[in-house]
Amino acid sequence: MTGAAAEPGAEGTFCLVLHSHLPWLAHHGRWPVGEEWLYQAWAHSYVPLVELLNRFADEGRRDVLTLGVTPVLAAQLDDPYTLRAFHEWLGHWTLRAQQAATLWRGDELLSDLAAAEHRAAHRVLAEAEGRWRHGFSPVLRPLVDSGVIELLGGPATHPFQPLLDSRVRAFALRTGLADTALRVGHRPEGIWAPECGYAPGMERDYADAGVRRFLVDGPSLRGDTATARTVADSDVVCFGRDLDVTYRVWSPKAGYPGHGAYRDFHTWAHEVGLKPSRVTGKHVAPEDKAPYDPALAADALRLHVKDFVETVVRRLRSLRGQHGRPGLVVAAYDTELFGHWWYEGPQWLEAVLRALPEAGVRVTTLRGALQAGHLGGPVDLPASSWGSGKDWRVWDGEQVADMVRANTALQQRLLALPVRGSARDLVADQAVTEALLALSSDWAFMVTKDSAADYARRRASEHTERFDRLAEALRAGRPDARALADGCRATASPFGHLDARDLLSPPTRRR
Repeated sequence: MTGAAAEPGAEGTFCLVLHSHLPWLAHHGRWPVGEEWLYQAWAHSYVPLVELLNRFADEGRRDVLTLGVTPVLAAQLDDPYTLRAFHEWLGHWTLRAQQAATLWRGDELLSDLAAAEHRAAHRVLAEAEGRWRHGFSPVLRPLVDSGVIELLGGPATHPFQPLLDSRVRAFALRTGLADTALRVGHRPEGIWAPECGYAPGMERDYADAGVRRFLVDGPSLRGDTATARTVADSDVVCFGRDLDVTYRVWSPKAGYPGHGAYRDFHTWAHEVGLKPSRVTGKHVAPEDKAPYDPALAADALRLHVKDFVETVVRRLRSLRGQHGRPGLVVAAYDTELFGHWWYEGPQWLEAVLRALPEAGVRVTTLRGALQAGHLGGPVDLPASSWGSGKDWRVWDGEQVADMVRANTALQQRLLALPVRGSARDLVADQAVTEALLALSSDWAFMVTKDSAADYARRRASEHTERFDRLAEALRAGRPDARALADGCRATASPFGHLDARDLLSPPTRRR
């Protein structure tokens, strides 16, 4: 892409959609599984993304990208306990970098890396003590208010919605949307459906909840992702991920982050808890990997920015040729890819968002794409997800059949939970909370993918057992029920506004 900058929008429209999510981790393990995930993603993905967005805001840029933030993640990023623990974690990061500087003295590349880690730790620590000192919501709200981003919400604890009872599914979505409205002052019009999970008819649930748009994976639209589409006979709109473009970055088998020059996610120097190596090669043993060299990574980054922009432009020109009108490309990723999994990801992200308009591509949000006219006719979507096989097998397959049965039975017990009197009952509220946490889609995903599977099974069982203890105490009218609920709430209370009556009382009570 050389020569004078093209007119923005001449080639077509590009939407970047980021999905920010982690399950409830606070008070449930630290290392190697648990809170460490949260603090790594916070430091390496969420803080750099906010810095990037504020740079665009200062330049007067609007509609930069569409950002999904799940309610359960937002709750953790606002929680006083995790704010304190994150600050402590950042202090340990600075100490680890100091130790590395001592151990790696004499090796130029590693010594420079230790110094860079120390600078990064102090920068994020300053952000935590300044911009982030009251949590994520005060950071996020001005970006939404000013239109720098479009915010997507979702169901409370990120359940795989197609496997939920319709009443539980509707309640989880209402609770999640209400939580976002309380934290940010905006009730999202769009959601990132957890795991892009869809079952025919769910669009009616979305319409009832005031959701106007949601994400599906490209194969759900048989690859025809050049426009948004209304779903069935509703006014609810779906956008499909363009996998030809999206997979240039992150695919099941390839993608930019696997390039040999980039920092290797999996190789640790355990004596200092830092990652000193570059990928080097796919089949190189950790002890044989070369030290990380920022200059090599920067060269690779420039090539991959150029490649991605050219890929988007080629795709848009192809779509114009097929349809005779400007096309739409939606590239959607987990936010945690940028910085946490892919160290250079935030730099790549900012460079791409700056280069695309210079190449004649309109960069906007999902809302902006609709305003630009990228809406096609209705479509009937199949049962689908963005997981392996693009069906439900990750969350409903043989490896997790016992978990699916347990969750089905849990929902039946949940809907039979007694409601005593008309006043709010904090014991019932905590019982419903525990059930929602047990139904998180993360647990089945981790088991199917054999990623900390024991932890995932333990978490699902723990929340189910807590629900059952609380439910039994409610049914029996036990005097210690409130103390039992308070004990559970001390380690898992993401949604202070959650009211069990909205699920368990007659429909006239529902908001």
